[in-house]
Amino acid sequence: MLNELYIENLAVIERSEISFKEGLNVFTGETGAGKSILINGINAILGQRVTKDIVRTGTDKAVVSAMFSDLNNEVRAKLLELGLEAEDGQLFLSREIRSDGGSIARVNSRSVNVSVLKELGELLVNIHGQHDNQILMSPEKHIEILDAYANAEPLIEDYQASFKELQQIAKQIAKLKQANDRKAFRISELQEIVGEITALKIGENEDEEIARELDISKNAVVLSEAMYLSEQIISGNDDSKGVSELIGEARSSIERHNDIMPELAALVERLASAEIELNDIAGELSSRIDRLNVDPKRYDYLNSRADEFRKIKKKYGPEMSDVFKTLDAAQSELDELVGTEECLNRLVEKKNELLSIVSQKAKKLSEFRAEAGKRFVKQVTEELEFLNMPKVKLVVEQKAGKLTIHGMDQIEFLISANVGEEPRPIARIASGGELSRIMLALKNVIADKDSIQTLIFDEIDTGVSGKAAQKIGMKLRQISKIRQVLCVTHLVQIAVLAQNHILIEKNIVNDRTVTSVTPLLPEQRKYEIARIMSGENPSELMLKNAQELIDSVNVD
Repeated sequence: MLNELYIENLAVIERSEISFKEGLNVFTGETGAGKSILINGINAILGQRVTKDIVRTGTDKAVVSAMFSDLNNEVRAKLLELGLEAEDGQLFLSREIRSDGGSIARVNSRSVNVSVLKELGELLVNIHGQHDNQILMSPEKHIEILDAYANAEPLIEDYQASFKELQQIAKQIAKLKQANDRKAFRISELQEIVGEITALKIGENEDEEIARELDISKNAVVLSEAMYLSEQIISGNDDSKGVSELIGEARSSIERHNDIMPELAALVERLASAEIELNDIAGELSSRIDRLNVDPKRYDYLNSRADEFRKIKKKYGPEMSDVFKTLDAAQSELDELVGTEECLNRLVEKKNELLSIVSQKAKKLSEFRAEAGKRFVKQVTEELEFLNMPKVKLVVEQKAGKLTIHGMDQIEFLISANVGEEPRPIARIASGGELSRIMLALKNVIADKDSIQTLIFDEIDTGVSGKAAQKIGMKLRQISKIRQVLCVTHLVQIAVLAQNHILIEKNIVNDRTVTSVTPLLPEQRKYEIARIMSGENPSELMLKNAQELIDSVNVD
């Protein structure tokens, strides 16, 4: 619960420290005294958006701080998640709003982002103002109210997990389908590349071997003549001796003198080796000359093959290694694209399976809401009867629609304000006073459905008076038995029920407007109650009536 609120330099509030109690805390004061500023201060500490205009003129910054105690498990879990902790079971939040537009937030004196205050604030305080009646005017919000009442969160979380998975798969399918046209063209391109290169069945280094063989074939005559001349020089002919025979004669001429000069033996051996090598070379030349006879078919094949290689290297080269790299890259991309077709088929199958699961979960959630709607109507109707709206008939209209993040249901609250009238949308027939009471009824039936310990009602009594106002006050007291309630009101029927009555006054001090916030002692309350009843300067009789009214109310 909220124990203390400190405000400094916030609009017309120069400095104020307010203590709150369990039960019903009521704020009263003249119109324009600054009650809305007080709510703005609480909003600021809860991380809501504020502007620099809220800073009191002539000051550098506004400061708002709040102390909470008796923290629920959700708040403690959130603190743990944020890496924070409560000190002695208490939570201290503060916020500075600078006149230059900057803002500093702290949790237990530790600096945090304003978003942290908002996360904690959503678990600490629920504020209902006149603008919140717009929730009733917005049918799309009605499903959230019913779900909060029904404690549908486990079913919703289970449904939404499957629905989000279905959405993700649907996005993947759409993305793959969107690329289908471009992909089909690309697949055709890649298939052409792969087919063109693989059709050649190119062997390793084949292009180099073909080029070499073709070069030899083109120069066969020249090569044959050169090798024949070389062979004749070595082996000789009918007209002349060859080098080999001459070396043999040279060897014989010195070999006969080995006994005279033994060192000639080594030279004889070397000449013999040269003779053998030359004869071997001559034989090899003769053999190669025989093989130089070119087969015309082989020659045509070599030219054709070399031409194929030139074309493929010109297109995908310049080197054959580049051609092979192109083939590998094209094949890899082709495999991937063809694989996406299979992936798409798998995704479509998965989507169909998930669609069935999501539809079943949506149906289960819809049935759960239908049952909860019956209980909801019964309880809210009882609340409205108490709030002096006995003839109002509430209907939860539930229609099946397309699957959304909320399920398959379209929920709208309809009311019939008078006997015999057909239920119609709240937005079309409810008055401001009726909206306030309907919202209060809703707040009351869901008050025990959440763990938020502090509820704030900002002029919940707008548009009502008399007995209806008295019933609203009694209902606020009823809620305050299980939750701390803060209420801004201008009606005596509600103010008189306060267990902690706080007066907001506006005065002029040193030519400046100053708003003060003062908790009223029991003996002071009759003056404020009398003022609400009759205006300024109440008579003794009015003061007496005010005291009697206070005494008549059970405020334990």
